[in-house]
Amino acid sequence: MATDYDLLTIGAGHNGLIASAYVAQAGYRVGVFEQREMVGGAVSTKELFPGYQVDLGGSAHILIRQTPIVEELELEQYGLTYLELDPMFVAPFPDGDVIYFYRDLDRTVDHLESLFPGEGEAYRRFVTDWIGFARTMRDTFLSPPSPLAIGKNMISGSGSALPWQEELRHILRPYQEVLRSYFEEEKIRTAIAWMAAQSGPPPTEPLTGPFALWHPLYHEGGVARPRGGSGELTQALRRHIEAHGGDIYTDAPVREILVEGRRARGVRVNDQVYTSRSVCSATHAKETFDHLLPASHRPDAADGLRIGNGFGAMLRLALDEPVSYRMAPEPDARVGLQLLCRDLTQLRGAYGEYLSDNPSSDPPLVAMTFSAVDDTLAPPGGEVLWLWGQYFPYELAGAQTWDDIADTVADTLLTQFEQYAPGTRASIVGQLFQHPEWLEKNLALYRGNVMHLEMSLDQMFSARPTFGASNYKGPVDDLFLAGASTHPGGGIMGASGRNAAGVILSSM
Repeated sequence: MATDYDLLTIGAGHNGLIASAYVAQAGYRVGVFEQREMVGGAVSTKELFPGYQVDLGGSAHILIRQTPIVEELELEQYGLTYLELDPMFVAPFPDGDVIYFYRDLDRTVDHLESLFPGEGEAYRRFVTDWIGFARTMRDTFLSPPSPLAIGKNMISGSGSALPWQEELRHILRPYQEVLRSYFEEEKIRTAIAWMAAQSGPPPTEPLTGPFALWHPLYHEGGVARPRGGSGELTQALRRHIEAHGGDIYTDAPVREILVEGRRARGVRVNDQVYTSRSVCSATHAKETFDHLLPASHRPDAADGLRIGNGFGAMLRLALDEPVSYRMAPEPDARVGLQLLCRDLTQLRGAYGEYLSDNPSSDPPLVAMTFSAVDDTLAPPGGEVLWLWGQYFPYELAGAQTWDDIADTVADTLLTQFEQYAPGTRASIVGQLFQHPEWLEKNLALYRGNVMHLEMSLDQMFSARPTFGASNYKGPVDDLFLAGASTHPGGGIMGASGRNAAGVILSSM
C-alpha cells in the first residue's frame, strides 16, 4: 500500500528530530509534526526582548558531548557551532572562596589542592576510581535498555577501579554519602552534589550514587554551548532533515495516531490524514498513551507513570550590563555554569520544603551567563542571565496558586542571586519566569517535570517509561517511542532519539 511517508514523527523536540534525522539520512521519507510554531521543544531559542536571544528550555550542552550524534549527523555542515566553556563550573561561596572545575583534570586538581590541601588529590582519586564506571554507564545509555545489553555493558565494560563490593556499596548509597567518603571539604561535596541534583533526586535518596559518579565524564566531554543559543542544535537538525528530503510541519498538532488492526499507519493533524509505514511518538509518554492512541490500545501500565510534582523553575533575565560577582573576578566566573549552593544543608532544606508542597524559600541556584562566550545572545554591553532554582512543586499547599505567587518566587530567585552579585536587579531590561505551570502550558511538560518522568530507579533503564515499552516500541506494531520519557531520560543528550532510530531502521 502506498503511503505518504516511511516514518512520521510526532514532536520536534531534539530527540524526535535526532531520530528523524538518522532515518532520513538512511534514505527514507520522513515527516515531522510539531504543535508549536517552531521546532525544538525544550531545546529552543527565541528573541523575546529586542536584541536578546532567550533559551526556552535546556541551556547547557553536556550530555550530548558524550555521544557521537553531532559527528554522525555532520551537524556542523548544517550550521551548528559549539563554543567550549572552560572552566566548566564555578562555585563561589559567601565567605569568598571560589572553586573552579576545568576540563583538564590536572588543572582542576592543582586548583583544589591550592585551596584545600589534600582535597585536590582526593578529587583525582575520585575521578580515577570512577571514570571506568562512568564510561560504562554512558555506553549503557547509548543502546536500548534490554537487561542483556545492560548486563553485557556492566560485565565487559571497564568498571570502576574499586573491588566490586566497594563499587556496589557506593552505587546503592545516597550520593551525599559517596561524596563524604572522598572529601573532607564540605564545599567540594556541595558543588558536586548540586550538579548531581540536576536530575532531580535529593542527596539523601538511596540508590542515587551514580548521579554523582557520572561526574568524572565532564573532564572527557566538557561543557559547551551552540553559538546563537541552545536552539541552534534543533535548527541544525531541521536543516539536516530537510536537506535529506524530509518535511517539517509546525503549527501542526497531531490529534490521533491512526491504528489499523494492531499497526500504526499514520496520524491525523486536525482534519488532515497522513499515512506512513511507521510512527514515532517523541512527545510525553502520557500524551501518547492517554491522548493520541485509541483507548482500546492504551497500555494498562500507563496508569503507573510517576510524573512527580514539578521540579525546578527558571528565571530568564536580559541585562544591560554584565553580571559582576563580588567574590569571583572576571572573566572566568561568567563562563561556565555557576553553582550557587552554600552547603548540603541548603540543598536538603529546599527539598524538604518541596515535600510539603511549598516552593523553596532558600533555593540553591545554577546561574548561566552564556553571553560571556557568545556575543550573539545580547546587544553590545548587555548580558543574558538564566537562574535555575530547585525545588518548586507544581501542586502547592493550601490555597496557593502559581498565579498568586509567581512574582514573589521570581523575586526570591533574584534576591538569592544578589547575595553573590549585588546590584543585578538594577540592570534588568527584560524578564521571563518559567514556573512549573508555565512549563506545562508552554512546553508540554506535564506537571512541570523537565525530565518527563521521575528519574528514580523504578523508572529507569528497562522500566522507562514502563516495562514492556522500554525498547522504544509502543503498544501497537510499527509505533515507536522517543524522548525524555524513554531511556535514558531527560537532559540534552539525544541518546533516546539515536537509540530509537536504530530500532526503527532495523524494522524498515
